[in-house]
Amino acid sequence: MQLTIERSALLKALGHVQSVVERRNTIPILSNVLLSAGRDRLAFAATDLDMEMVDEAEAQVQVEGQITAPAHTLYEIVRKLPEGAEVSLLYSGDDPRLVVSAGRSRFNLPVLPAGDFPVMSTDSAGASYVMPKEDLARLIDKTRFAVSTEETRYYLNGLYLHTVSEAGVPLLRAVATDGHRLALAETPAPEGAAGGPGVIVPRKTIDQVRRLLDDAGGPVEVTVSAQKIRFQMGEA
Repeated sequence: MQLTIERSALLKALGHVQSVVERRNTIPILSNVLLSAGRDRLAFAATDLDMEMVDEAEAQVQVEGQITAPAHTLYEIVRKLPEGAEVSLLYSGDDPRLVVSAGRSRFNLPVLPAGDFPVMSTDSAGASYVMPKEDLARLIDKTRFAVSTEETRYYLNGLYLHTVSEAGVPLLRAVATDGHRLALAETPAPEGAAGGPGVIVPRKTIDQVRRLLDDAGGPVEVTVSAQKIRFQMGEA
């Protein structure tokens, strides 16, 4: 794998996905970000086994390939590079290291095989709809403060997202409670949302989605099944 990418694009994408990675992991591969180079794009993926975040950025790809590298270490290296720098990423199967270089700076990072990275499966059944990012942000902002932080009551550790009908009008509703207070917010249900399964979205996922909404350039596509929910912003 060999490519060149602008520091700003690399930093933004890494900043998104590395936030999912826990600082301490007993499973080494979960500390890494999956880098996939191909077709003038570099794709990024990170997971904690409960949530997966992916992103991509434009890159000048000389040799396509995949590898995983320590997410937080790579992010900190790129963050400290000078603005406007062109960053080169090089991995050869002959050398078990990812070489990161920019100008006179050069770093060698340990790697793990891309085949070891646990990619989250997708569910085909469910509902899919598109909604303005402002509407989703409002639902989160008006309810997440009431999400419980008591881990023993795991069913309260998230936001209950579901559709209801009032006076024949379908609504998308978000509800959170910690057992002492309850917060509720709703918005007209987007086309395709009515009849979809209700799901409890974990607190960590909600926090990550809300942070990404500030950078989103357009509407959000939501795909929900009985077991999983997917938020897509932009082209990633």
